Amino acid sequence: MNKVGLKRRFRVKNIFVFFVVLYFAFQFFSVVSLLDLNNVKGVAKYYLENDIKDTESANVVTSIVVNYRGFDTLGEVTVLFLAATGLAAILSGERKVKKQKTPANAMLQYGVKPLLPITILFGAYIFIHGHLSPGGGFQGGTVIATSFLFMMLAIEGYEIKHGYIKWTESLAGLTFVTVGLFGLFLLGSFLANFLPLGKVGELFSSGVIPIIYVAVGFKVGSELTGLLDNMMGVVG
Repeated sequence: MNKVGLKRRFRVKNIFVFFVVLYFAFQFFSVVSLLDLNNVKGVAKYYLENDIKDTESANVVTSIVVNYRGFDTLGEVTVLFLAATGLAAILSGERKVKKQKTPANAMLQYGVKPLLPITILFGAYIFIHGHLSPGGGFQGGTVIATSFLFMMLAIEGYEIKHGYIKWTESLAGLTFVTVGLFGLFLLGSFLANFLPLGKVGELFSSGVIPIIYVAVGFKVGSELTGLLDNMMGVVG
C-alpha cells in the first residue's frame, strides 16, 4: 500500500475513533442527567446518612466496601487468589524461554531503582488513607505491583523472590480473616467493627477499616506481582 493510501486509512481510523468516543460520552452524560442526586432512596440513602455515625469514615465508598459489605470484599480477594494460583499451576509445567529484546538505556535502568521505593510508598499511602480520601486496598496494591513491573521491564534478568510474595500474601489474608473472626466472637457478626471509631478525618479512626484495607493492599499487591512475574517472557 502506498503512502497516500496509508494516510487515508489512518485518517478514517481517527475519525471513526473520534465518533465512537463522542457517542459513548453522549450516552454517559445522558444517563447522568437522568439521575436525581438530591433524591437518594433506599440503601444508598442509609449509607449517606449513617456512614459517619456507623464508621467515622470520611470515605463512604470505603465504608461500603470494607464495613457494610466486607464479606463480599473478602470473596473478591479470594477470587484474585484463586486466579493467581490457577495461573501459577498452569504455567508450572511450562518452560520460559527468554526473548531477545533491546536492552533498556542507562537512564531507565538507573532511574527505575530509586523509583521503586517511592512507588511502593505511594501505593501504601493510598490504602493506609483509604478511609480518609479516594483510594483503598485494591488501588494501592495495584500501584505496588506496578513498581515491580517497572523493575521487570527495565532491568534485564530481574527476578522476584517468590518466598517473600507468598509470605506477604498469606499473612495479609490471615489478617483479614482474623479481624473478621474477632468481630464474630466479640460482637456476633463476621467483620464487625469492634475497635474504637475515633474521630472522622483522623488517621487512627474508623475502627478496623484501616487494618482491613492495609491487609487487602498487601494481598492484592503481592498477588498481582506474582501474576506479572509468571506472565513475563515467552512460554514454550
